[in-house]
Amino acid sequence: MIRIECLKLAVFFGSLLFALLGVAVFWLCFVLIDKLTPYKLWNEIFEQKNVALAIVVGSMCIAIGLIVAAAVLG
Repeated sequence: MIRIECLKLAVFFGSLLFALLGVAVFWLCFVLIDKLTPYKLWNEIFEQKNVALAIVVGSMCIAIGLIVAAAVLG
């Protein structure tokens, strides 16, 4: 049985707003960490093929995503 609350337009747009807010916060954190490191993360990973840095950045992305999700869910 589908709940009626899931079908309301306000609930849909609220969910969309929180999703966009979460992506924006995640992107801002990534840019901040990229500025704090002594080299450009994107260039180091893709041009220099630094696998160890890619693993660290991937772990960081998972951690930031979990923090943003917990903050959005309250």
